[in-house]
Amino acid sequence: IYREKYYLCGDYMEVHLYPVHRKAGVRRKKSKPSSECQKKLNEMIAENKFIRKLNYNFTSEDYKIELTYRNEYHPQSDDEASRNLSNFLRRMKRLRTKLGLSPLKYASVTEKGAKKGRYHHHLVISGGISPKDIAQLWGMGRIGAEPLQFDENGVADLARYMLKKSEASKKKWNASKNLADPPEKQRDGRLSKRKVMELAKDTDDHRAFEKYYDGYYLSEAKRVYNDVNGGIYIYARFYRKDAEFCT
Repeated sequence: IYREKYYLCGDYMEVHLYPVHRKAGVRRKKSKPSSECQKKLNEMIAENKFIRKLNYNFTSEDYKIELTYRNEYHPQSDDEASRNLSNFLRRMKRLRTKLGLSPLKYASVTEKGAKKGRYHHHLVISGGISPKDIAQLWGMGRIGAEPLQFDENGVADLARYMLKKSEASKKKWNASKNLADPPEKQRDGRLSKRKVMELAKDTDDHRAFEKYYDGYYLSEAKRVYNDVNGGIYIYARFYRKDAEFCT
């Protein structure tokens, strides 16, 4: 049986297709994916989770920002860089409360340059405060701030960029506790193995995917073959035909 696990994130839908073994009265030995297949699946799972967080919790009213340091303020350790970011976020929270704005939402990655060891902070953060005020709250160097821009993949490109920076610096991304996860939904057997195999033959065939998801356009699809049990795992992202960025 092939299972569809899917998440609705505003204008976007993320779909996972994968095999499950469920036959009443019969116990089957589970076949685990090979190490290479599992590595690809783990990478997709981690990437998708971060993309979902951003697509579900942020809008074009929010910002992506980069915080840099002047020489005199440059941190001497990871812990100092972390404290600087935490203090900045604390000041942001206080100002939002003072202005009567909603609680701060953010996702952040701290990058440490490979060559010179320079620290930078990359964030997606709630809007409502001007870039000028953000710069004053930071106060340790220059900032870059601009509204989030959504396309067919939402802010997936930005999410991947942030993950790339975190992997290069061997640091995990962080996020505020008030970031919600989109509800997980699933259904079994709607797509047969034959249909899934057909979709896997050409993940660029938009029409083939879209006929199963009315009201949506396909933005991208990926496939991973399990060379142990012959199963196919497909990940696909869709956007609504009436999505805000399309108008």
